Amino acid sequence: MGAGSVLEAIDRTKYEVIPIGIAQDGRWVLAASDQRYSIEAGELPVVDTSGAELALPSGGGNSLMAYDAGSIPVELGTVDVVFPVMHGPFAEDGTIQGLLEMAGVRYVGSGVLASAVGMDKAHMKTVMAAAGLPTGRYVVIRDRDWRLDRYRVLKEAEELGYPVFVKPARAGSSQGISKAHDRAELEAAVEFARRHDPKVLVEAAIEGREIECAVLESPGDEPAAASLPGEVKVEGGQEFFDFEAKYYPDQMSLTVPADLPHETAEELRAMAVRAFEALDCEGLARVDFFYTPDGRVIFNEINTMPGFTSLSVAPQLWAASGLPYPALVDRLVQLALSRPAGLR
Repeated sequence: MGAGSVLEAIDRTKYEVIPIGIAQDGRWVLAASDQRYSIEAGELPVVDTSGAELALPSGGGNSLMAYDAGSIPVELGTVDVVFPVMHGPFAEDGTIQGLLEMAGVRYVGSGVLASAVGMDKAHMKTVMAAAGLPTGRYVVIRDRDWRLDRYRVLKEAEELGYPVFVKPARAGSSQGISKAHDRAELEAAVEFARRHDPKVLVEAAIEGREIECAVLESPGDEPAAASLPGEVKVEGGQEFFDFEAKYYPDQMSLTVPADLPHETAEELRAMAVRAFEALDCEGLARVDFFYTPDGRVIFNEINTMPGFTSLSVAPQLWAASGLPYPALVDRLVQLALSRPAGLR
């Protein structure tokens, strides 16, 4: 869905675009001309695999190759930059970034380390706490602990106090998340999260409003910039901001700027930039906070490749801050093109 929005917004007089889909079986394919990018009749789009299969050879050269079984590979051309509008494991967790680094291809967004740490909520919180950002209380349940010492880890999680949120440590788009109110729900929630990731995070519930802020790398040596903060509210009856609330129509609302005291809004923006820099992010990120009834700002998480449809939170935050979606797409491509490949 995000890729569809980028394809609609990008300046075709400035860029030659090759849309690439990654199928559920891992094959890279040239997107079909009639590829569907939007939700229709409640059904999420999937990659159409009828196009030619693609390969990006390692060792530099940036050549994109198309091939079919029994035929000679055909070079489609040199790739200047990749815009990886992808979420979840093997997409925004440093793996695809590492592949592109090995191939010598520039790409939009954060590098291998920032992507990997940003994806792992446990390590992310460790880095943010070291950077002085206030975080909520949590417990990490690793695969070995769950298999060999389940009673102990459940007891540690219960010490956070109910209700708790149970999350896969390295999943995206709110996949596998549950809210637990007692021991039975907690155990079931951990098992559910483990379907997505053997490493699970249990977080204490925080009473407060969800405030999000987008961060964008600046050209040259200027510091990163933060958007106006916005408040997210779930409108579809869900108990928290889950997958349906994020992606299906009319399930959430966004108020920009959020109704906050000026000092709090500026503090939140500064904290968002600090989180961006603490992780060595590049390109873009969205940083999520809670604003509590007693006036505290608590860091929740950072997303190094946030939802990127034109109606997603980060693009809406930038649009309200004076940077419309097509200009945001162009800025990100130009930032990627200006960076050297390899270590930086």
